Amino acid sequence: MLYHLDFHVEYPEDMTQQELFAIWSEEADAALQAKSAGIVVDLWKCVGTRRVIVIVDVPTPDTLDQILLDLPIMKKNGHKVQVEVTPLRRYEDFAADIKARLEVV
Repeated sequence: MLYHLDFHVEYPEDMTQQELFAIWSEEADAALQAKSAGIVVDLWKCVGTRRVIVIVDVPTPDTLDQILLDLPIMKKNGHKVQVEVTPLRRYEDFAADIKARLEVV
C-alpha cells in the first residue's frame, strides 16, 4: 500500500539547532537507506520550513506504524514531530474502476 506522509518537525527550546541537525542527519541516512530498499518511493524537504513529504510503499498499516515508531527522529524527538498519514490509491487503478463502472450502466 502507498501512503503519503507529511512530517512537521519542531524542537524543544532546550535543544540547540546543532542537536536537531545531528538527529536529522541520522534520520536522513535512514530515509535514504529506505529509499534504496524500495520502501520509500520518494521524499522531499520543503524549502524554508521543517517539513518533509514522503511517499512510502509498505504491505500493511501495521508495518507503517512500526516503521514510524523506529525512526531516529521519532525516538529522539518524537514529542515534537507531527506526521499526517494519507493512504493512497494508484490513479491507474482508480481510472480502471471508473471505466468499469461506466460499462455497467
